[in-house]
Amino acid sequence: MPGERRASNWPRVCFENAFSSIKLSAVKTSAIDSAFERALSAEIAASELLRMRVLAATLAVLLVAEQLLFLFARDLVEQIAQNPLPAWLPAQIIGPFLAYEIVALFVLHYRLARGTTFPTAARFANAIIETSLPTVALWSVNKFTTPAVAFGTWPTMLYFIFIVASTLRLDFALPAFTGIVAAAGYLGVAAWVLSFQGIATNPNHIIKAALMVVTGAVAGLVALRLRAKFRRAVEEAVSRERVTNLFGQHVSPSVVDRLLGSPPEFAGDVREICVMFLDIRNFTENARDRPPEAVVEFLNSTFAFMIEAIDRHGGFINKFLGDGFLAIFGAPLDDPAAARHAVEAAREILAEIDERGLSHGSWPLKVGIGLHLGSAVTGNVGSPRRKEFTAIGDTVNLASRLEQLTKEYPARLIVSDSVIAALGAAARGARPLGAVAVKGYAEPVPTWGVD
Repeated sequence: MPGERRASNWPRVCFENAFSSIKLSAVKTSAIDSAFERALSAEIAASELLRMRVLAATLAVLLVAEQLLFLFARDLVEQIAQNPLPAWLPAQIIGPFLAYEIVALFVLHYRLARGTTFPTAARFANAIIETSLPTVALWSVNKFTTPAVAFGTWPTMLYFIFIVASTLRLDFALPAFTGIVAAAGYLGVAAWVLSFQGIATNPNHIIKAALMVVTGAVAGLVALRLRAKFRRAVEEAVSRERVTNLFGQHVSPSVVDRLLGSPPEFAGDVREICVMFLDIRNFTENARDRPPEAVVEFLNSTFAFMIEAIDRHGGFINKFLGDGFLAIFGAPLDDPAAARHAVEAAREILAEIDERGLSHGSWPLKVGIGLHLGSAVTGNVGSPRRKEFTAIGDTVNLASRLEQLTKEYPARLIVSDSVIAALGAAARGARPLGAVAVKGYAEPVPTWGVD
């Protein structure tokens, strides 16, 4: 029996629908992951460039400032150090690291220009080399002064600059690793200079090393937080692009935001929608003797205020049809007041034309609008490479026929019986045009003119 066959097919249909949803979700997730990885790679490269520039600039300023002090304030420096110091000590310590940072910066530029960046192992090696600068500086200064003076100078603070800068790597492991390298380097110098017994008797060194490890972990957590925010931004951009691809540039930002809040798959659905067809009268005749740029400018300026009216009332332009367009109210998001919103948008368009006197200008703007409320199939239609959201069915066809009737009847806005019924008391001003023979319909269709 037919009913039995339908019942027996029901589990298979449910399974196919569920499997289809899973596939769509997997494809969407894969697309987001792929877009995220591409965007993240680009962002990491940009952040790495910024980090290396900041470090190179910091080292350059530090080198110049220290070298000037050693050359022109030697008495003050030696008084602090309590020992004579080589005049070019800053250049000997900082110079090689600055040169390394500049070379690494050029290498990164070179690799990025060819579509590659530093491999993971090279980034960890880079962290070791960079974070060794304070260690080398501490070891060098200790050769010329007392430990109390050496461990109280700027090299110990430089560790934290490298740790904080590592946040720009957008990765937890590298900042945490930088903190560990800094702590190990600091404790290594302290043990070399003071011995392990000296460190044990002065816990400040252990505390400072522990702070470096903690700072590295915190920097890593901040990097993870930035990475998560970046991922959410990419996901939103991909989702927004997906909605824009489906609905074109003609859907209002508020509708996009609502779609992003609970995005359906638009695989196919039957909805009650109100369809609007709008056509500019005598467009071909008026455009025939005008330059192309004038025609495009006229259409752009005309459609601009019409699109705004559609947006304000919750509709969206589904298609531009040369000198007109098809707008939909009630899809892809349900709208119980779709008919009222469509009529309000149409009235607003007509009022704007009248208030601005556009129907009597050098290029008279006269339009015809047809509205019909009814059920239609809505969903994504197209090929795997290019799909768009659209509405299909008798509701769309009748709205188109009603728009054509504005050429024959003294009304710029003609609506169907279903629109009048949905408007209720808001249908004031509507006048019956009678049952009209409409192409493609066996029975005459009741129509109304709305002012």
